[in-house]
Amino acid sequence: MENFFYQFWWLLFPIGFMLAGAFNSLLGYRRQRDALNLLKTYAEKGQEPPEALLKVLQRPLDEDGWDGKSPGNRQPTNYWSLFGLFTALSIGFFGASYLTNMDGDSGAFTVVSFVMGAVAIWALISALTCRRNR
Repeated sequence: MENFFYQFWWLLFPIGFMLAGAFNSLLGYRRQRDALNLLKTYAEKGQEPPEALLKVLQRPLDEDGWDGKSPGNRQPTNYWSLFGLFTALSIGFFGASYLTNMDGDSGAFTVVSFVMGAVAIWALISALTCRRNR
């Protein structure tokens, strides 16, 4: 068991991020549920709910605010920069695989190069088809 931890210690990070995401989803669900229950209470009494309560209900569940921006002030993604980044990464991993043989003929860098190339193609398609508000 101790050997297992030494080999796979890095799994703590993705598992931790998954747990943090699940906890964030749970908190968002509870926020929406509590706001709906409070709105139901106002409706039963025949009172008008406050604006702040209605704003909580209008906020989508998937907006967690971790980027530091307000929900209505998001910047569009710059797909051209993503295309350049993933193209450079794909070429770099391909060169490291075939020119320097850094991965020891395992083919791991070749697989990473193809994955980065696929993401670069996705970014190119997104950049060409994305509509910008001008």
